Amino acid sequence: MTDRSTFDTNVVTLTRFVVEEGRKARGTGELTQLLNAICTAVKAISTAVRKAGIANLYGISGSTNVTGDQVKKLDVLSNDMVINMLKSSFTTCVIVSEENKEALIVEADKQGKYIVCMDPLDGSSNIDCLVSIGTIFAIYRKASTGAPSEKDALQPGRNLVAAGYALYGSATMLVLALESGVNCFMLDPAIGEFILVNNDVKIKKKGNIYSINEGYAAYFDPAVTEYLKKKKFPQDGSSPYGSRYIGSMVADVHRTLVYGGIFLYPANSKSPKGKLRLLYECNPMAFIIEKAGGLATTGKEAVLDIMPENIHQRVPVVLGSPDDVNEYLDLVKKHSTK
Repeated sequence: MTDRSTFDTNVVTLTRFVVEEGRKARGTGELTQLLNAICTAVKAISTAVRKAGIANLYGISGSTNVTGDQVKKLDVLSNDMVINMLKSSFTTCVIVSEENKEALIVEADKQGKYIVCMDPLDGSSNIDCLVSIGTIFAIYRKASTGAPSEKDALQPGRNLVAAGYALYGSATMLVLALESGVNCFMLDPAIGEFILVNNDVKIKKKGNIYSINEGYAAYFDPAVTEYLKKKKFPQDGSSPYGSRYIGSMVADVHRTLVYGGIFLYPANSKSPKGKLRLLYECNPMAFIIEKAGGLATTGKEAVLDIMPENIHQRVPVVLGSPDDVNEYLDLVKKHSTK
């Protein structure tokens, strides 16, 4: 008997998938070009992450970024990589990055119609201890008619054309949300391509995991405190929720998408405006979760409805399974009427 290993001769790569989606939408192919550029950057970052220790890419580069975080060497490399790939794709006109104080306006001869907001290496405080990290991106169309400027990036999440994240974990996965839904692609290092592994992903209606940094418990609002108490000590005879918190937004949100449950980074007395950034963290993740059938809220309004005031604006965020998020919102409502 011969041992025949299965080899798929009709694989759906990310490029093929996006081309097919573009054909259905009768697009120009520019979004495909843009996503291909992001894919190339993600592959390069994935390789750098895997050999960071050998290549001396761990440690601090000696500067801080605009939001006050110490910049790691891999952050700098990742930021440069994504920006260079985006510029050379001839599809973008404005690029917003967590690592840059101001929006980058692409040179006139390389401009396209899209605006990209990104966190090139999310969770980078975890780099040195080998915890999963990722890249987050959000893509908008330029809505104004004049020369591109930073103001073009100040659009609500409802205007998103596409959003996604790459997770550098036990394997490298790229999760992409388009108007049509959410799809997951795994990087096959043997052929250097992202292969479709999960089609039209939907989040569970209700999960059994909550994810929050409980180190800030002394500063939580009463609604958050009561919600967590209900999850730990349920009064209805149900099992308590499990607690999982990695401290890398990409990893925590990806687990929430896959297993269901709720991820919370709410406002507290120490950070009344929240901690996570709207344009390149909360909006893309909210878009992905909503396209998968979940909910994403600040506690007062849907994340995707917020009109940004500046490119590094921070907002509270609670996202995940619809039943779990609605239960949290009921408690917020209860405490706001007191």
